[in-house]
Amino acid sequence: MTSFLRYIEMYLQSVGFLAGAIIIGFLVHLILFAVLKRISEQTESVVDDSLVQHLRSPVRLLLPILLIYIFLPVIEANVPGLVRVYLDRILYILLVTAVAWLLIRFIAVLEDFIFTQYQIDVKDNLRARKIHTQIQMLRKILTVAIFILALSVILMSFQKFRQLGTGLLASAGLAGIIIGFAAQRTLGNLLAGIQMAITQPIRLDDVVIVEGEWGRIEEITLTYVVVRIWDLRRLILPISYFIEKPFQNWTRVSADLLGTVYLYVDYTVPIGEVRDALHRILQESKYWDGQVWRLHTTDIDRQTIELRALMSAADSSSAWELRCEVREKLIEFVRENYPDSLPKFRADLNKQ
Repeated sequence: MTSFLRYIEMYLQSVGFLAGAIIIGFLVHLILFAVLKRISEQTESVVDDSLVQHLRSPVRLLLPILLIYIFLPVIEANVPGLVRVYLDRILYILLVTAVAWLLIRFIAVLEDFIFTQYQIDVKDNLRARKIHTQIQMLRKILTVAIFILALSVILMSFQKFRQLGTGLLASAGLAGIIIGFAAQRTLGNLLAGIQMAITQPIRLDDVVIVEGEWGRIEEITLTYVVVRIWDLRRLILPISYFIEKPFQNWTRVSADLLGTVYLYVDYTVPIGEVRDALHRILQESKYWDGQVWRLHTTDIDRQTIELRALMSAADSSSAWELRCEVREKLIEFVRENYPDSLPKFRADLNKQ
């Protein structure tokens, strides 16, 4: 009876050390991040805010595990051998998981820091959009790589999985061929995502025309791209689409664009007056960037002549608004000043 009570006492002592390590780990985590949060509130830096936001959860798991490892000799001294084996295995899995989680969240902290150096909400944001696209794609690739590596480390800690891996090694070639055919499109999209990160035919916030729709690149993942259409619909396309099919990218090199407006009028219209009116309209418009403007007679038919107004704008949104404004005001100018120059149908009626 005395030995049994002694055994229970030693077992409870081990449990007490285990619980104490967990509690101390949580208390250290609570104090550490309370201090970090107070520091972050007193500074304007985004890095400390990001550290508190992203690292709080993985550190909450990692600190108790590290403290358990410190007290592990004392904890395992009073427990049976089978319990020690299971405890070591569980702690190892939790430690690998916590470290992998911490690395993934630390990559997010680095991403936030880089994004603060390259603001995307500025007028000339071509380089910033390039950096944002590369960093986001790189983060996704590293996240997948860390996850696979951590899962492999955990599985290889089991003897049965190591034996299974050895047994399957002989048939790995055939299995690789079968998996390759089965996942051909998935792997193709994954490789296209990596190619997208390197070559960058599109970037975040690029203005594109795809499937006859005008929109902006809202999200780029390893397998698909989200295009935000002008009417707030979302067009979801496989990432291989932008490698294999033609599409328009209006902001590939720069954001500025040339807009055109076509006006159909009668042969009697004074083209010089219309050209002067176009220049006045552009000078009064807040959407014109002051770089390019032209008015050309580009076509004629039996009834009308075609005038093409050419104008420049800083970005696609401004170009759209400018075209609408110029179109309305040119029509109004012709209607008010030269109503006889509006398109008309001519007929020669011979009286009998």
